[in-house]
Parts: sequence; structure tokens; C-alpha cells
Amino acid sequence: MPDSPETHVIDYRAAEQLLAARDPRGAVKLLDSVIAAHPENTAARLLRARAFFAAAQLRPAELEFELVLEREPDNAFAHFALARTYERAGRPEHATKHFRLAAALDPNPEYLKAARFDSDD
Repeated sequence: MPDSPETHVIDYRAAEQLLAARDPRGAVKLLDSVIAAHPENTAARLLRARAFFAAAQLRPAELEFELVLEREPDNAFAHFALARTYERAGRPEHATKHFRLAAALDPNPEYLKAARFDSDD
């Protein structure tokens, strides 16, 4: 039963472990099948975006974070992670907007620091 719901849950959990163990490419491979079966699963897409980012695959990470934000525009972590992706890709003007959105949605100290509200940007 390779396509059972239980298999997808196991693959998702295994992908979390692979990402934590610094194997983002392995995580992406597992998540590809989960997302193929459940394209609406935002949690799987967010995890895959994080894995793409960790693997320095910035364009796929950007696309996944954007898709998550289309579905969950109030997801502060997704805004923050997309901003980090833009920053890493050398696009600071896009990063600033999402850092500030993340900080506005969640006053997490890391988000507030990255938002740099005290600068002239």
C-alpha cells in the first residue's frame, strides 16, 4: 500500500526527521509523493519549502513559500522564511516587506529584529 494515507503521514514525519538531521534533499524526495497525493496540504508544502531553502534551492523554496502564503496570508513564519529566501537570493527589497509582515503578525523577537522598523527603509 504505497499510496495509503498512513504512508503519507509516515513520509511526512520521516521528512521532518531528515530535515532535522540536515538531509533536506532526502526530505524533499519524501515530500514530493505526499504533495502529489495531497496538493492541498499546506503543512507538507511549508516543510518542503523549508527543505528547499536548506538545500539552497532558492527558487523552488520561494515558490512554495508563496503558495503557502496564498493559502495562509497570516502565516508569520512563512512570511519570515520567504523574507530569508529573498535575502539569501540577493533581493533585499522583497525581503524587507515580508520581514515586516512577519513582525506585524507575530511579535517574535527574531521577526522584530529582522524587520528593522527603526531603519529608514
